[in-house]
Amino acid sequence: MSKDEKRFLLIVEDDPGLQKQMCWSFDGYETIVASDRESALAQLRRHEPSVVTLDLGLPPDQDGASEGLATLDQVLRLLPDTKVIVVTGNQDRANAVKAVGMGAYDFCQKPFDPEVLNLIVERAFRMHALQQENQRLQVSSNASPHGIITRDSGMLAICRSVEKVAPSDATVLLLGESGTGKELLARALHQLSPRATKRFVAINCAAIPENLLESELFGYEKGAFTGANRQTPGKIEFADGGTFFLDEVGDLSPTLQAKILRFLQERVVERIGGREEIPVDVRIVCATHQNLKKLIEEGHFREDLYYRLSEIVISIPPLRDRRGDVVLLAHAFMNKFSRREGRSIRGFKQDALDAMEAYLWPGNVREMENFIKRAVIMANESQIGIEDLGLQAPTGKPQPVNLRQVRDEAERMAIVRVMSRVDGNISEAAQLLGVSRPTLYDLIKRHDLKQSVGPRVNED
Repeated sequence: MSKDEKRFLLIVEDDPGLQKQMCWSFDGYETIVASDRESALAQLRRHEPSVVTLDLGLPPDQDGASEGLATLDQVLRLLPDTKVIVVTGNQDRANAVKAVGMGAYDFCQKPFDPEVLNLIVERAFRMHALQQENQRLQVSSNASPHGIITRDSGMLAICRSVEKVAPSDATVLLLGESGTGKELLARALHQLSPRATKRFVAINCAAIPENLLESELFGYEKGAFTGANRQTPGKIEFADGGTFFLDEVGDLSPTLQAKILRFLQERVVERIGGREEIPVDVRIVCATHQNLKKLIEEGHFREDLYYRLSEIVISIPPLRDRRGDVVLLAHAFMNKFSRREGRSIRGFKQDALDAMEAYLWPGNVREMENFIKRAVIMANESQIGIEDLGLQAPTGKPQPVNLRQVRDEAERMAIVRVMSRVDGNISEAAQLLGVSRPTLYDLIKRHDLKQSVGPRVNED
């Protein structure tokens, strides 16, 4: 049985009599108790309760609220989704309200009615469960069946193409800048194919010296060269029955290009130092960040090999062109590394979000992953700020963040562009924009464009 099914409730109360009373009141939960901040945090780490009831008057400040509020802050840092219900005295409503402002779910005043407190606790459990389900659905709605997180229409279309192509044996060429997720898509092609139960074998042509790459690809016989002490199959042969991913194929030497072409034509390999032709049944997926057509024009890449590799071509957009994916991926990586590093990071400060959206991400998704990992490790607060990311604050006017702002900005730019084209002629501009002259005057006034177009406004 999972922790969620057991429904753990942590009662933080220093009065032994109240502890017992509250445990008796909560019949349907796995109740655990703590009497001070240290024991409360220990129980929190051990049981990860969904709901906590917290007495603000904890030792050593039983007559105040400082220790209780400090405990609340640390609880929410450790488990941001936990619902904390503050239990406080009748004369301490101000601190109860302060606690809610800090992130507590609700408060209940002493002496409490067990039925009322039971209702608040049950509601908190339901809210916690709903939020957990909502987070799960949000992640699944933005993640394709093969783990690619996106809401960009172009990337979603690519995911659909992958799903269509995967069942076939067509050779696929993935084009895109470094860090855009080419290997992730290659693995998706394998996982969604009939070959999914066999091996996925990848090799990076740019990462292995040319004199070693041939033996990595095709293998070698014992005694084929100095150090060849035993027969060794190559990576292509090792992938028999599965998928072979040839990354950075644009870096292949002319000699290896010819050998790969022969393999694609004959579907057999010969190990170095061997004479036997070994049949291999493998699906080929290739990737490169280079412009292969330009390499062909320059004489650096074989045209016949290109046509063999490009039965299906999928071009992956850079992260800077994927609308909405920067913030989506940032949160996904934040959650991933927060769990892995044991940190309780709740989100991003606005300056960090603005900086990430303004940054061009030349290293794409891989660069962002590294940035977020470092920020999670280095952050001193529960939210990641721009200083944790190491990015510069964006300059100029911030980008619109809601539909009305987007629409207003589009209207403004259209008016400026058209008025420039017609040299300030209101009649021509109104006709091109599809509005009446009075409407155009109103728009110019509303968007405060008199300085931009006013000096040139005329009716003729």
